[in-house]
Parts: sequence; C-alpha cells; structure tokens
Amino acid sequence: MSSSRNEARMGVPEDTPQPQPQTQQGDSLSFAVPTELVEIPSKGKFYPEGHPLHNIETVEMRFMTAKEEDILTSQSLIKKGVVIDRLLQSLLIDKRITLDTLLVGDKNALVIAARASGYGNEYETKVPCPSCGSTVEYSFDLDEVEVKEIFSDDDLGISFTDANTFSIQLPKTGAAVEVRPMTGADERFIAQQAEKRKKNKLADNALTTQLKRMIVAVNGNADSVTINKFVDSMPAFDSRHLRGAYTKIVPDIDMQQEFTCSECGHEQIMEVPLTADFFWPR
Repeated sequence: MSSSRNEARMGVPEDTPQPQPQTQQGDSLSFAVPTELVEIPSKGKFYPEGHPLHNIETVEMRFMTAKEEDILTSQSLIKKGVVIDRLLQSLLIDKRITLDTLLVGDKNALVIAARASGYGNEYETKVPCPSCGSTVEYSFDLDEVEVKEIFSDDDLGISFTDANTFSIQLPKTGAAVEVRPMTGADERFIAQQAEKRKKNKLADNALTTQLKRMIVAVNGNADSVTINKFVDSMPAFDSRHLRGAYTKIVPDIDMQQEFTCSECGHEQIMEVPLTADFFWPR
C-alpha cells in the first residue's frame, strides 16, 4: 500500500497541543456563545494517526456571531476565495484542525452546520424549474441534510485498504486504482490551477487535475510520474467509472432534496443549490 504518500498529502501536524477552552468575558451584557457537536461524514477514519481528527466522529463548533458576519462580508476575503475557510477557522474550537487537511466532505458538513446555527435551518432561494424554466422561490430544510454512509461495493470492484483509502478496479484497463478522499488543500490547488490556465487562455483540465490529486497508486505503484501518465492516457470509460465510484463512496453529506415548482407543479429530487442566499439570507 502507499500510506506514506497518503499521509504526506494529508499533512499530519507535527505539534498537536491540547485545545484551549473558549471563555466569554465582559460585563453584565456579555453573552456565552453556545457550541454544538457536528457529526463529520468521515467519522475520522480517513485521517492518519497524529491528526487531531483521527478516529474522531464529531467536531465542536461555536455558533455564528456578528464577528463571523464581518468575515462573510469582507470583500478582500471574498475576492481571494477564502471567505468560507476563514469562517470555519473562526468557528472551530480545536484550533489544531486546519482547513487544508480537512476532508472536503467533512468541510461540507461544517458549512451546513455553521449556516444553520447562524441563520436557521430554513434556506430560501430562487430555483430555475427544470421543466417550465420559470425561476421560483423555494425553501429547503437544512435539517434534512444527512450524512452519507461509508461503504464498499464488491459488485463495482470497490474495497477498503489498510491505508484507509479505497481500491477501485477499472472495467476497461483492469487496473487497480487506489484513491483517497480529497482535502481542502486539494480543492485550493485545483482552483488555483484552473485560474492560472484561464489567465493564460489554456483549455480547462480540472477533471484530470482532480484525478491526479485523488489517485494514490495504480497497480500498487505510487510514483507520481506514473500516475500522471496513467491519468492522461486513461480511457474515457474508465475515467467515468472512477469518478462515479468516487462520488458514491467518498464520505460526504447528501444534499438531495425534493423540489416542487409553484408554477407548473413539476416535482423532482435535486441537489440543493448553494447560491448567494445561503450565507446572505434576504
């Protein structure tokens, strides 16, 4: 297995001091900010030993305050694309947890929890109807967002490894590909690469960049040059299978909810759209 390459990417902190309890001080007008324990989809299973979330199933967060609204409205943070990361970093009680090493699925769960604690579970936004094309006001319930179950599937050639990664058998080439859940650092890297290519007027390669980041080994070979060459020559059939399998098994939250159009009555299950109304409710 390739646990060393996986741990290097996950970024195990060398220094892990104990978290300091938060206290609210002041006069009689001071307010003790409540906290909550948020269930994380990974249940801590995919963090290497030494990481503050290793085998930890919940994360403690403060409720949002006016200070966090300053973060949400900061034009400089919005322009840099780091406003959500700064928000979560402010709310996390355990400051050893960094957004770079936080799994994307776990981060998504914390974002939903932060919004619900700050502005409530009801999320109203405008949704274009897939049937009639009308844009209608619709209310989603964030309480209905659930954590996806972690599982392996022998029928799809998916299994767990001893390194807390997934092994996926590709149908066309027959290659055994080992993948890991992506982190905040991966998200940031992919976004930065996309921005660079856009500035240089180059074609978008976000799909292959994502595959190269999440693949740990191919047929037991963890060499990055080998992985990159494999991805660049991977048959489209295998690429689609790998991306579909990854979406199915990676720890995350289920954002699918029922939508009913008030104009034409069309009903369907859709992904809850995260628009500007999510953290800036009207």
